Amino acid sequence: EYAEFLHCKSKKFTDFDEVRQEIEAETDRVTGTNKGISPVPINLRVYSPHVLNLTLIDLPGITKVPVGDQPQDIEYQIKDMILQFISRESSLILAVTPANMDLANSDALKMAKEVDPQGLRTIGVITKLDLMDEGTDARDVLENKLLPLRRGYIGVVNRSQKDIDGKKDIRAALAAERKFFLSHPAYRHMADRMGTPHLQKVLNQQLTNHIRETLPSLRSKLQSQLLSLEKEVEEYKNFRPDDPTRKTKALLQMVQQFGVDFEKRIEGSGDQVDTLELSGGARINRIFHERFPFELVKMEFDEKDLRREISYAIKNIHGVRQVTGLFTPDLAFEAIVKKQVVKLKEPCLKCVDLVIQELINTVRQCT
Repeated sequence: EYAEFLHCKSKKFTDFDEVRQEIEAETDRVTGTNKGISPVPINLRVYSPHVLNLTLIDLPGITKVPVGDQPQDIEYQIKDMILQFISRESSLILAVTPANMDLANSDALKMAKEVDPQGLRTIGVITKLDLMDEGTDARDVLENKLLPLRRGYIGVVNRSQKDIDGKKDIRAALAAERKFFLSHPAYRHMADRMGTPHLQKVLNQQLTNHIRETLPSLRSKLQSQLLSLEKEVEEYKNFRPDDPTRKTKALLQMVQQFGVDFEKRIEGSGDQVDTLELSGGARINRIFHERFPFELVKMEFDEKDLRREISYAIKNIHGVRQVTGLFTPDLAFEAIVKKQVVKLKEPCLKCVDLVIQELINTVRQCT
């Protein structure tokens, strides 16, 4: 019997106490030593003639209140992590609930119901049957009468923390569990359908059946993927990298793609929308509609001076003649307006520079 970890592939662990220590050490390495969590699984493979062929993903229990270094939204983080695994149609859900807690309040069953409303993939496991109050039992639950599941419930009695600390042997624990079910009046009649060894067998059988059921859809999915890949391969079969026509075609395609990308970034119909900052056309839009008007508004002129300038311009054009007439001479109008328009030159050039810079950035992003 030996075990292997994915993070230290070269080493075979034959002492299972070492396996335990390595799990703790790797957990501390990934999450820190103060009850942190991580969605990255620790992969452990056990080779033994005494275990059945099963893949088990052990997920954390749902924490309601953060402790140690856990973030404030720990409950939602763990729920998201659990949903990632149990939402997959190909996985079976092992919903573990302690017997000394009301089944209606079970977080495990509640989450399983969300992703598997028909209960087709859910197997119920009831633990801590030995810790129930005297005079109470979980018979109705185990007989699948209270909250029925298609695949039913199995009761188990695990080692207590005291047993674990005292290094109680698994064989002794299994024997004690068997004795508990055979001697308990409420569970005696179904002792053969209870306990960890039966749970192992059921899981192995259920997994085999589940694989058999999900295999056809998986097969057809793979076949369609294979067909699309073969179609793609067909296009590259006669591919000759040195063929000049290929190079021309590739270059044209790249130029075309560049054009499309550039247009998308400017027009604003890109596939990837940036949610952190403005980019491309939106920035240019802001330059025109926010920066440029702001620069224009900043420009100041004194109306008194302007009136004086207009008066001088009119008088200078008339020279020695007496200033009469209803209309401002064209030359005076032009002289004054030109002087004002020149003031617009600087903000306009500034605007152009900003837009050019933005276009250069966009080109850089497209390339």
